[in-house]
Amino acid sequence: MILHRRTLCLGLLALPALGVRAQTWPAKTVSIVVPQAPGGTNDALGRILAQKLTERFGQTFVIDNRAGAGGNIGTAAAAKAPRDGYTLLLTISSTQAINPALYKSTGFDPVKDFDPIAPVGVVPNVLVVNPSFPARDLKEFLTEVRRKTPPYQYASAGNGSLNHLLGEMLNRAASLSLEHVPYKGVAPALTDVIGGQVPMAFASLPSCIAHVRTGKLRALGVSSARRSPALPEIPSISELVPGCVGELWVGLFTGAGTPAAVVDRLAAEIAVITASSDVVEKFNAIGAEVVRGGRTQLAAMVKEDLARWDPIVKASGARVD
Repeated sequence: MILHRRTLCLGLLALPALGVRAQTWPAKTVSIVVPQAPGGTNDALGRILAQKLTERFGQTFVIDNRAGAGGNIGTAAAAKAPRDGYTLLLTISSTQAINPALYKSTGFDPVKDFDPIAPVGVVPNVLVVNPSFPARDLKEFLTEVRRKTPPYQYASAGNGSLNHLLGEMLNRAASLSLEHVPYKGVAPALTDVIGGQVPMAFASLPSCIAHVRTGKLRALGVSSARRSPALPEIPSISELVPGCVGELWVGLFTGAGTPAAVVDRLAAEIAVITASSDVVEKFNAIGAEVVRGGRTQLAAMVKEDLARWDPIVKASGARVD
């Protein structure tokens, strides 16, 4: 009987250890790896979140920009970090769901290496044209592109980028034959569309909205499933081309195997943060929309986009070794 009591006592003493770790987390600075360069949409959203998390936890959350190889460098680093909740990953769908099909080796597994915490935001791409383009709206655009020989060209941020693949998706869904012209980044691509060297491009809303508002570019459609609050007069491409939907989402992850209590606390706090009106306003100001959801929703988003983009990447012939 005494032996049983000793065993029970030892067990009870051991049980709180994991709970104490979870309760005292975070006891030091938490790093949020952003696998893109400073100044981009993901970085901007990350800094808003880091400030809010710092306020709510009373502990510092800092952004750690680790750009390179389309996001693979920072993502692989986050996958290799200790699974203790002190290294998080704030990444975008193109890195997590397109790169596995695009690169021969990414250095990480988008599903096995990470535990999803919560989706954070979504950013649509916009089909923009030079103001001299003969089509005034999306319906006229489809008619014009179908009749044109040789085919119109469209600019993108580079081979395998989301805006490249959106053009391929539109070609497949609407039976078009747009010809891809890759650039080294979205800024030079938009410069040439504005200058008339290339007639059109797909570009993220934050990167092109100022040009649309000043009339340097004409917006014809957004790639999201519904219209964007930032450009409510511009239709979703899927209104005329069913199934042609491709958004850039931003999600928060941690390494697989991080204590569940830590992941649950983070998910709960993100839910509160993304429900606040000031965060919604700050996201909207840079062309993003808040996404409210939990671990299950983010896991489903990864799975759906892996299945969505794999055949499109293969059909495009884009490959990075």
